[in-house]
Amino acid sequence: MRTEAAKRVELVFSLFDANGNGVIDSSDFDLMTGRVLEAAAASDDGAKTAIRAAFRRYWTTLATELDANGDGVITVEEFRPFVLDPERFGPTIAEFAEALAALGDPDKDGLIERPLFESLMTAIGFEKANIHALFDAFGPDAEDRITVATWAAGIEDYYAPDMAGIPGDELVAARA
Repeated sequence: MRTEAAKRVELVFSLFDANGNGVIDSSDFDLMTGRVLEAAAASDDGAKTAIRAAFRRYWTTLATELDANGDGVITVEEFRPFVLDPERFGPTIAEFAEALAALGDPDKDGLIERPLFESLMTAIGFEKANIHALFDAFGPDAEDRITVATWAAGIEDYYAPDMAGIPGDELVAARA
């Protein structure tokens, strides 16, 4: 696993531990889902249902694949070596990427405006400076928008263990 990917894994674990108790469990996904849905108030019911399902699948996949001792929680030790395995998590990540990116496009014009992108990423738990650096790395148009496809692809790249120098690395870069 590349160093960049290892940093991404550590950040993802800390974000998924939404209640801050040091492990990931189903309640963390409930908390994060609620925060994301609150940020996506303008999205339609179909998009909200899709992100709920994507978060649910994400938790189910993690619990099935990583909860080595069956205690209903995932420790960082259980999480670290396996989460970037495309064979195990690729379809789950793809569903999540598609659902989250679509949530950012409530008017269905194929474009995501910076304020909603920031709101959704803040709801997940990313730092504002890193969110803006990521958005900029995606190459917004003159009206400060990125495409849904660009964001979805960026999410999938974020979880690829062999990727480096990608826009998603902006999320783990130290910022003042």
